[in-house]
Amino acid sequence: MSLHADTTGTLAGWRPAEHGQESLRQAYLGFLAARSDACARSCEPGHVTASALVLDASGERTLLTLHPRVGRWLQLGGHCEPGDLTLAGAALREATEESGIEGLVIEPVPLHLDVHPITCSLGKPTRHFDVRFLVRAPVDARHSRSAESVDLRWWPLDALPPDVDDLRPMISAALVRLA
Repeated sequence: MSLHADTTGTLAGWRPAEHGQESLRQAYLGFLAARSDACARSCEPGHVTASALVLDASGERTLLTLHPRVGRWLQLGGHCEPGDLTLAGAALREATEESGIEGLVIEPVPLHLDVHPITCSLGKPTRHFDVRFLVRAPVDARHSRSAESVDLRWWPLDALPPDVDDLRPMISAALVRLA
């Protein structure tokens, strides 16, 4: 199965509880139906990306990266690569690469969707059709910052850094799932 087929199947089988997320899910499926290259970063109109909301074993803290291009604290994740077989696998690969944590465990059902404009590695304005997954770190996980980050830090869910309001719906969805 191709990454495109896995992404389509993953989103086709997911039923988000929130109306806005359902509207985005339908838009993603339309984009995937229209573009066989929707998962490739070379797709200039936009491309699917895979992100991970990494929570510690207690579910009380999240690991965020200070992104060098964006200049803000974000969840881990990024572009799908040619070797990725599944979208959840791409998110787990990104989380592992960016955190240095071995033994991360991903929930293969999407957690949240977000479309945002960005100028990424293409050097041209595009859109990221970001599919976000919940990832849990093992007890006593130790992270190490990769070259893709300015900083990497655990943040208590009730004391997040400033300017992360766009992350709050994803975090709320994780808390609902964990409840």
